[in-house]
Amino acid sequence: MAEALAKIPSVEIDPEGTFKYILVRVKVKDGGMHKDIIRGTKSAEYHNHIFEKVSPAMEALGLECQCLGGGKIEHSSTDTKIRVFGESTAFGKADHSVTVEMLKSVFADYEVTWSDDKK
Repeated sequence: MAEALAKIPSVEIDPEGTFKYILVRVKVKDGGMHKDIIRGTKSAEYHNHIFEKVSPAMEALGLECQCLGGGKIEHSSTDTKIRVFGESTAFGKADHSVTVEMLKSVFADYEVTWSDDKK
């Protein structure tokens, strides 16, 4: 199952725009191994719409999911900047500092920041 976790991309977000995101813990069923992942897209009207896509995909791999919270991401590929902010009404606020560190590992040449601002 460690291989299944390793194959899951840590970050999948839209390449441009402002959109909702969630921080999800993916776990091996009946095991202590886990991996945190970020998923964000403009196509989701609500945070739970993202989770409703992620969870069945992970379950198909024999894994289970827990949403750790959400917020919004403002992604500008032209300015190479990402801003993380806000919170999810359904899941609460994700730990944006964790999200930022994960984003920095994927977007190494970006300026990645976060705030507790709502907008």
